[in-house]
Amino acid sequence: MIEARGLTKRYGRTVAVNALSFTVQPGRVTGFLGPNGAGKSTTMRMILGLDRPSAGEVRIGGRRYTELKEPLREVGALLEAKWVHPNRSARAHLRWMAASNRISAKRVDEVLDAVGLTAVAGRRAGSYSLGMAQRLGIAVALLGDPGVLLFDEPVNGLDPEGILWIRQFMHRLADEGRTVFVSSHLLSEMALTAQDLVVIGRGRLIAQTSTKSFIESAADSSVRVRGPELARLHSVLAGQGLAVQEQAATEDTPAVLVVRGSSTEAVGELAGAVGLVLHELTESRGSLEQAFIQMTGGEVEYQAGGGTAPAPSGVAVPVDAQVAFAPPGPVSGAPGFPPPGAVPAPGGGSGPAATRETASRGGQEGPAQ
Repeated sequence: MIEARGLTKRYGRTVAVNALSFTVQPGRVTGFLGPNGAGKSTTMRMILGLDRPSAGEVRIGGRRYTELKEPLREVGALLEAKWVHPNRSARAHLRWMAASNRISAKRVDEVLDAVGLTAVAGRRAGSYSLGMAQRLGIAVALLGDPGVLLFDEPVNGLDPEGILWIRQFMHRLADEGRTVFVSSHLLSEMALTAQDLVVIGRGRLIAQTSTKSFIESAADSSVRVRGPELARLHSVLAGQGLAVQEQAATEDTPAVLVVRGSSTEAVGELAGAVGLVLHELTESRGSLEQAFIQMTGGEVEYQAGGGTAPAPSGVAVPVDAQVAFAPPGPVSGAPGFPPPGAVPAPGGGSGPAATRETASRGGQEGPAQ
């Protein structure tokens, strides 16, 4: 579990993260969303002990990162893909990381297989595509078999097959009981990957809720209904106080009614009660992109200043969501890649302990091997 309480980071007069509080639960994939410059990367760096908070704190399993005796065994992270020495092979880099963190060398082959890099593990990392480098970064994060994982833009550079792979892989990690915290700008993919969301803007919390609740509350959903007696159907639905709009027929599509504020079940029951025949009854759900734009589009809503920021006009904030500007306090709550498999449990090992920064970033490279 990751718990942030009143987390604040100032750079001179600039406040990058402002009194941010949230909780990331184990056993679920939690997406970390926000516009560019919202403070996502700074927050992740503070979680990993790479940046010192100006105020507040963040704990991992009840402890600060600096209190972890063997960080790589408890927290794994991918912040940058291309940080490995270009002349070092993937296997050599992982062996060095394992030796410096008292992890069995056997674990190297296990994580290479888990991310699908076994066939290219002997190649120089500098020859890797961005997608392959992302897989190597994930392998490093998994090396110590940690219970908490942070990934910053993990699908960056991946092709469609790779994106599907990472989605399934994240779900498998969460199913194993791990805490998985993922940031991404690909909102359509995040809607499929994350069960929960932490959304920030200008360094402050906008919402913490389930992905489903966030979309349902902030995005526009409607029901499309069509039948041979469209005018009568319109009258029946409007008579029940529903918002009904008719979309005129075109050369390719028939006329249809768009009903907001209802469900397919309710519309179908109303039509059936008066004997109306329906030819179409479908639900059009809002998207995460729509919800995200509505919740983060008005910059004035997220300017500094205490109190609770109102949601943009016409947007209902999820009832289980934490809202922006809530004061700090407890928060409830290449080629030939194989399909993802369960991450194997590591063996034992020995060797010198790594520095904390090395553990979180994958290490500063030594001489090329």
